[in-house]
Amino acid sequence: MDPRLARARAEPDPHEGAESPSRIDLERIRFAPSFSRLAEVTQVITAGATGSVVHNRLTHSIKVTAVARRIAVGLLATQPPELIRSLGGLDHVVVQAAAVSHDLGHPPFGHQGERVLDRLAREQFGLPDGFEGNAQTFRILTELEVHGPGDEGLNLTAATRAAVLKYPWGRSQSPDPHPASWPQPPRGAGLGPDGPGAAKFSAYDLDLAEMQTVLQAFPDLPPGRQTLECSVMDLADDIAYSLHDVEDFHRSGVLQFSPVSGEFRSWDADRRRFGSLSDGDLLSHGRMPGAGLERLRRRLRAKDGWIFDEEAFGDAVLLVGDEFVDGVLAEPYDGSMAADRAISGFTSRWIHHLISSVVLTAQPHVRSSFVELTREAWHQVSVLKFVHQYFILDRPDLAMFQRGQAETLTRLVTGFDQWLSDRIDAGRAPRRLLDLVNCADLGYRRVTEQTPELLAGRASETELARMGRGRGIIDFVSALTDAQAVAFAGRLAGTSDLLWSSGSL
Repeated sequence: MDPRLARARAEPDPHEGAESPSRIDLERIRFAPSFSRLAEVTQVITAGATGSVVHNRLTHSIKVTAVARRIAVGLLATQPPELIRSLGGLDHVVVQAAAVSHDLGHPPFGHQGERVLDRLAREQFGLPDGFEGNAQTFRILTELEVHGPGDEGLNLTAATRAAVLKYPWGRSQSPDPHPASWPQPPRGAGLGPDGPGAAKFSAYDLDLAEMQTVLQAFPDLPPGRQTLECSVMDLADDIAYSLHDVEDFHRSGVLQFSPVSGEFRSWDADRRRFGSLSDGDLLSHGRMPGAGLERLRRRLRAKDGWIFDEEAFGDAVLLVGDEFVDGVLAEPYDGSMAADRAISGFTSRWIHHLISSVVLTAQPHVRSSFVELTREAWHQVSVLKFVHQYFILDRPDLAMFQRGQAETLTRLVTGFDQWLSDRIDAGRAPRRLLDLVNCADLGYRRVTEQTPELLAGRASETELARMGRGRGIIDFVSALTDAQAVAFAGRLAGTSDLLWSSGSL
């Protein structure tokens, strides 16, 4: 593997100076408007939905960057240099650049917005690859963000572009055979619930050629495998996500001791009975205390039998129950310094514990990566993420809030589509929207010339125009902040009195 190829920039930059290419990548991303926007994009809930301070996509990205740097520096200090070189090399600044940029593609309203835009892209515009936040991140970095006059994308090195490819395949194409068809698909490549193709992927059909060019810088990397630097970023994201969302909801008072404690104690006290239930009987138990953890145990065993261990799962339930449920949640958060010490101390200890549990594996399982957690720590993170999913994301009040957000995005996409269909008034649509539609239109025409097989026969003028408009609208709406999405939907509906705001139009 030629490190010079991986560290090369997409296009020569005469202004690079003495700074390392990876350092310039990092600063270009930090200075990009798409990075600043993350301060007003939902992580789980919007800041106004609770009286306490919660993470947004920017603070999440900053913390992921800190964790990723610590992991990378630790590996560089403890692992044989020849092993790291054989896996493609490890630059902790490239890791930071990937961590800073990994959520640039998230639309307004978090994962709910992602699901809505995916459905609209496929059903309303006939885009078979829909919308996916990771693919949008890659598109922003390589196509939509600008660095200077005439530039497309931020002109980043191949290493940095490869380090954001968490799922280095398209939705249903590239590589061939596609990972979704493998006997055991990589994590994320399994069929999604909302349509054919991989549930997660890192490049739209428009951007597959760019992804393939980037991966050519790592010729020894097996198909479907992340680079080492991407693996570090991905694991850091998992560690940060598993901790700071439960921290948010403890501070807000949403995460209550009694139901969480009841779940943990009931499963531990009656695990043999739960284990003897059929899947149908377990389903009928609904949210009976202990049933959620038993369903988690079965999912982990079914999907990740390569690492799942019954004893390690039981130990993880006991440890999280002792350290977080009894050690933090047992004392209601009252805003005092003592309460802050309890939750911040837990978060600090566990970040250190999980970073210390990172191992480097030269031949990882297909559902893992070069950088992974020990078996024990993997189970612990799985249980922590269960708390977040089961007691926060599955709440009916949050679901109602999210349905309203889904309606907002639907009105936006439909409203812009109708505007661009108005032959008299289409020219007065937002200039950035018109630019993005033109960019997507040119992209699809480029695909018809270079790789027409990707479009599966959809190459008529009408079909190309429809796809170009759809991708441009999705690009535009996904780049809004939460507040902009609400404001723009209000204007299109004629319910907002606000006329002049920022220069985003």
